[in-house]
Amino acid sequence: MSLNLYLNPLNEEHDAGHGHPESPRRIPAILDALGASPLDGRVKRIAAVPAPAAAVTAVHSSSYLDLLRTVQDQGGGALDSDTVMNSNSFDAALCAAGAAIAAAESALNGVPSFAAVRPPGHHALAARAMGFCLLNNVVIAARRVLELDAAARVLIIDWDVHHGNGTQALVERDPRIRYVSLHQYPHYPGTGTEAERGVGNIFNVPRPPGLPPETYVTDLRAAVDNARRNWEPDIILISAGFDAMRGDPLGGFTLEPDDYARLTRQWKELGVPMASVLEGGYDPDRLAQGVLAHLKALLA
Repeated sequence: MSLNLYLNPLNEEHDAGHGHPESPRRIPAILDALGASPLDGRVKRIAAVPAPAAAVTAVHSSSYLDLLRTVQDQGGGALDSDTVMNSNSFDAALCAAGAAIAAAESALNGVPSFAAVRPPGHHALAARAMGFCLLNNVVIAARRVLELDAAARVLIIDWDVHHGNGTQALVERDPRIRYVSLHQYPHYPGTGTEAERGVGNIFNVPRPPGLPPETYVTDLRAAVDNARRNWEPDIILISAGFDAMRGDPLGGFTLEPDDYARLTRQWKELGVPMASVLEGGYDPDRLAQGVLAHLKALLA
């Protein structure tokens, strides 16, 4: 079996500034580790193209997209205290969304896929950037495969240490999509309680920092099983943040690379097409370790 790795050709052109944790170094760290791994020969690297305009406007307002284009054309600027653009950021975000779409379509065609992209997406709202995110890559991909009738039901699993408030807000009225999120709580962005259920399609797993890894793994598995009860997805999309690993500078969870591998293997055994889209992970070396464990499990 092979795996498609979709890359953002503008990865290193989006730069939020010196010292920002969402650094251009994140993707090269993954690629360097992959290049030194026995997995490398089984992974096909593919440069993504920008997401089609219709796919992006199915999720984000036209006025918001105009704002992003204007800020980019003016050379960049801060959208909030955490989210900064430069003169290439909007184009990079469009390619990141395009990679997420391509990964989903690849999975539906029988090839598991990973979109190694930045900027990340799961905090982005319909008309607002936040938390380093400009466009909600995973929701754009989910809506695209639904609108093209390539899938009728999409399950999004988010294991980033932060709650994907943008993803939840964008899908919580859409019964075609179910969203499961394991995240540190209370923590940025302050959302993601168990009481937030949408139309019965939201399954939040808020947990405190510092618990044993097995607790996080077991609780996320149980939530995914609950989301699938009497509802089988046509595709699983993973919002794959690796900032839930022990030692990440922006989180307090304790997961190790093998924990991601165990979760991936379990869901792969369901026989449902699966694609992953990179979210957080802010220690580049640890990020690379987590991604490699995830890819190895996808290829098993």
